[in-house]
Amino acid sequence: MADRSSIIPPSPDAEAYAKSAAASPDDPALFAKDDPIALFHDWLEDAKKSEPNDPNAMALATADASGAPDVRMVLLKDVSPAGFAFYSNSESRKGRQLAANAQAALCFHWKSLRRQVRVSGAIEPVTEAEADAYFATRHKDSQIGAWASDQSRPMEGRFELESRIAKAAVKYGVGKTPRPPHWTGWRVVPARIEFWRDRPFRLHDRLEFTRETPAAAWSTRRLFP
Repeated sequence: MADRSSIIPPSPDAEAYAKSAAASPDDPALFAKDDPIALFHDWLEDAKKSEPNDPNAMALATADASGAPDVRMVLLKDVSPAGFAFYSNSESRKGRQLAANAQAALCFHWKSLRRQVRVSGAIEPVTEAEADAYFATRHKDSQIGAWASDQSRPMEGRFELESRIAKAAVKYGVGKTPRPPHWTGWRVVPARIEFWRDRPFRLHDRLEFTRETPAAAWSTRRLFP
């Protein structure tokens, strides 16, 4: 059996906590906004400046009809007062789970900033026009891949995928590539958004926004770390 000390990082010592505090000084303005979407935009802009890859990456948690959970990383493609939007194959595992249980949770973790945002709420599909508009912005190869891939389903090997891509390229390689009927998007309509900021000795800052309905005003409260 492997030595656990060689696998699990040690807990931070006083020096590490001091460096963490210096890198993330107390700033009340970080939590000054009363609109969580506006605050999220601010934090996302900060992440764009410091994260080495995909500042819009988020963990998407779903559950099937029986309540069994699942999670994977996806990319945020739009955020507005209406919610947080992402796109994928509706016949994939996540697509089937969202159809069976229209609730989801998101988690953004920006390690370079020592910040995290958690979002949870109901799922609603984007409109056909929204799906068409975003699909049109994708690279041609990605558009063709959306036609070729039976996402989340078994395949014989890489050659089967490459063969499907070649066939789709012949059919859709010239001119405008239409959006596949199984490729669409969803929006998480938030009922809860929590902003988390690392603080020394695990005494983190946590600010929670909640609302009863999408039309209701947001309520805020601080949470113990």
